[in-house]
Amino acid sequence: MSVQQGCRVLGVSRSGYYAARLRTRTPKPVCATRVRLKALFETLGRTYGSRRLKNELNQQGIKIGHYKVRSLMRECQLKPVWKPKFVNTTDSNHDLPVYENILNRHFKPQAANQAWVADMTYIRTGSGWLYLAAVLDLYSRKIVGWSMAPNMPASLVCTALHIAICQRQPAAGLVMHSDRGSQYASHEYRDLLDKHGLVGSMSRKGNCWDNSVMERFFLNLKMERVWRRDYANHDEAIRDVTDCGDNCSDIDRAIPSKCFGARRGRRERRKPLRNISC
Repeated sequence: MSVQQGCRVLGVSRSGYYAARLRTRTPKPVCATRVRLKALFETLGRTYGSRRLKNELNQQGIKIGHYKVRSLMRECQLKPVWKPKFVNTTDSNHDLPVYENILNRHFKPQAANQAWVADMTYIRTGSGWLYLAAVLDLYSRKIVGWSMAPNMPASLVCTALHIAICQRQPAAGLVMHSDRGSQYASHEYRDLLDKHGLVGSMSRKGNCWDNSVMERFFLNLKMERVWRRDYANHDEAIRDVTDCGDNCSDIDRAIPSKCFGARRGRRERRKPLRNISC
């Protein structure tokens, strides 16, 4: 059957037939945005989701929306690394006194050293769990103090807070928010707050959203650093996390600007946390 006869049977024009055949032979144009998206996704360690990738592309001068990024990720089969593990680090079943929720989710203070948040998390190593306690300044979204140990005594959170105080020298009245864990309700921790005139604040029982900034920080730290390592022992994990905080951009990237209202233009330069004395 000739082309003319086939077109007559199918009810199409010959010009339409030849145009369609040409289209099948012509390679599709490369989408520059798709290429940039895939490269950025790999560069960031396959850890960023659609919202954070959209923010990064916008900062590079590429105007694109969240839903477009999400559809491109679906087409390219780009899925962020996710490795959920859970170890309960909050023991709120105690008879120790607790503070009221003074912070009340006011995560956008007007200046540095007005409100800090604190929490603990865990890191898996070949020698067992390693626990990390950290203190974060809500204004700059920087870690101002941390401490690591193979167990969770009250001294762990007190050391992290002591380092933050030595670094920043905050004025009396700073709001120090945490969960209701027994470490943060301990007499040792409360005495440290009273000594420096800090105002204690605690999340409502079972409400992780009251400390969501710190929770998000730990999640991204694990996704972008900890879960991509296989630590043989505690010392290796401590060196790597400390190096990440002092020299790498992982911690600085951990809380995206839009997610919790952080101000990229007003972030402070964080001082190294090593060899601090006061």
